[in-house]
Amino acid sequence: MKSTFLGLRTVGFKVPDLEAAKQWYTKVLGVEPYFDQPFYVGFNVAGYELGLQPDEQHASDKTNSVVTYWGVENVAATFAELIELGAATLEEPMDVGEGIVVASVKDPWGNAFGVIYNPHFNL
Repeated sequence: MKSTFLGLRTVGFKVPDLEAAKQWYTKVLGVEPYFDQPFYVGFNVAGYELGLQPDEQHASDKTNSVVTYWGVENVAATFAELIELGAATLEEPMDVGEGIVVASVKDPWGNAFGVIYNPHFNL
């Protein structure tokens, strides 16, 4: 059976302060946005997109049930940097088996943001 799904393309976060979120994610990701408009800011992260959209409703009921994990080489160091930049702990770094390490935080707007080191993952 052939899947119609082509794989992950974009992760989107709604934020009440688009400019502040753009600055924060520029620091976190280490790249400038490739698309920067008042209605959407897009970052290219190794071929995947992290998008920011203004949230006029200020959604306070954000869920922890969905976490997107971004690949990194050192979860503990990246986690510490995220906390230093103002994120809040959601999931401390932990080895979940077979050398796979994960952690997650909430960005300053309450969005879950995860990091993962997976030595078995190949693009």
